[in-house]
Amino acid sequence: MTTSIRIGALISGSGTNLEAIMDACDSGQISGQMVFTGTDNPQAAGLEKAARRSIPTFAVNYRDIIADWRQAPDGQKLPADFDIDDIRARQSFFGADADPEKRDRFLCTRAIAEAALLENMAPYPFDLLVLAGFMRNLSPYFIDRVNTDPVLPRIMNIHPALLPAFAGTDGYGDTFRYGCKVGGCTVHFIDYGEDTGPIIGQRCFAIQETDTLADMKKRGLAEEWQLYPECIQLFAENRLQVVTMTHTLPGGKVYQRRVVKIITDQ
Repeated sequence: MTTSIRIGALISGSGTNLEAIMDACDSGQISGQMVFTGTDNPQAAGLEKAARRSIPTFAVNYRDIIADWRQAPDGQKLPADFDIDDIRARQSFFGADADPEKRDRFLCTRAIAEAALLENMAPYPFDLLVLAGFMRNLSPYFIDRVNTDPVLPRIMNIHPALLPAFAGTDGYGDTFRYGCKVGGCTVHFIDYGEDTGPIIGQRCFAIQETDTLADMKKRGLAEEWQLYPECIQLFAENRLQVVTMTHTLPGGKVYQRRVVKIITDQ
């Protein structure tokens, strides 16, 4: 069943995927409308693209929050509902051997910034939050306040590589430097890891021997602008469901993985 969904977006830069999503909403390719655009970067050029369409915008300056913490950590106010022991236990960015001070600084400053994001988002009810070039990892503090249904997460991201290969901030660059013959992009739901959430869709393209990294990125962006609206429309049509698959390996070892089931019998 297709409904018109309310879409919120978080960006960090030029907002090319944001623009593709807004265009798809305007053309009817996506059954939905953009209700806000937020950023961690007050200078993000994508804010103007949203503002030109009369979409509310806001900025939470992560850099200032992190700088204030470094200067006077004892003077910073953490959210009242922030439990650092709980977040430590559920986060997956830092291993057991990580520097505790660095880990806690990350978790605390993220909680302050994410509480500000949530406060700015509160006036604009939404069904789906899309990360359109948002260059900050979201912590369990934020994720659990948006994802209230374990079967249907509400935070979607696009990544410039064919996950699970080349997670991180430079997917196209890593793919290119590795010498891959095929590049691509992935849309996935967000979980507690870095680009580890259940995959919704992927598109790929050939990398020619004569290609530069710029050539590859240009081709990849064109694929992104097609893939992201397609995956958002599947969400609008209520055709996405996250299920847990259990597998038994030879020798009896059991493992589980979460996958996105695309419902076709509607």
